Amino acid sequence: MSSARDTLLARVKAALAPLPERAPLPDWERELVVMREARGAVDAWTLFSARLAGVNGTPLTSVAELIALLTKSDWRRGYCDPALWAELRPAFDAAGGFTVETTFDRARVDDYQFGITAAVGAIAETGTVVLSDAATSSRLAALAPWTHIAVLRRAQIHLDLPAAIAALPKDPNVVWCTGPSKTADVEGILIEGVHGPGIQVALLLG
Repeated sequence: MSSARDTLLARVKAALAPLPERAPLPDWERELVVMREARGAVDAWTLFSARLAGVNGTPLTSVAELIALLTKSDWRRGYCDPALWAELRPAFDAAGGFTVETTFDRARVDDYQFGITAAVGAIAETGTVVLSDAATSSRLAALAPWTHIAVLRRAQIHLDLPAAIAALPKDPNVVWCTGPSKTADVEGILIEGVHGPGIQVALLLG
């Protein structure tokens, strides 16, 4: 006597038997696929910038651009990784009107409009910023403020996923951020900034 499972599988097999061939693979936007032959001939930052912008992220190439963005949006109070502050402070001081702290106060989490932390890498083919527990001075500063600025160096940008995985740090907690935080309900309505930053900036320095 066959079980209900056997009966069900037999029906599935019978239903599939008349099919002459498998269904074709779905089509996709080919410009989103990194061509492996382009390795070495593509500027990693240029590709990363395009892919980051494609997921509503914001690539910047200078502290002046960052100051302009923060000023335009009236984001004046934030946090900065103390290891980065010496490099960024002159531009903030020259602009004036900013309050930037190098210690993130968990008791005042809603006071911070932006957080500046160091990234450990980036993936050009996906526009992804890579953060690690060890290298991020304050994980809360990278997650709680509406605007997160991840600071990158050109040497940290990997062209594709295999290269990034090979270079991952020996850290039990590694976070890949591809644009702002996103979620969607069953109706397919995409909402940004629900579980994390609503604005994800990648700032290239050096």
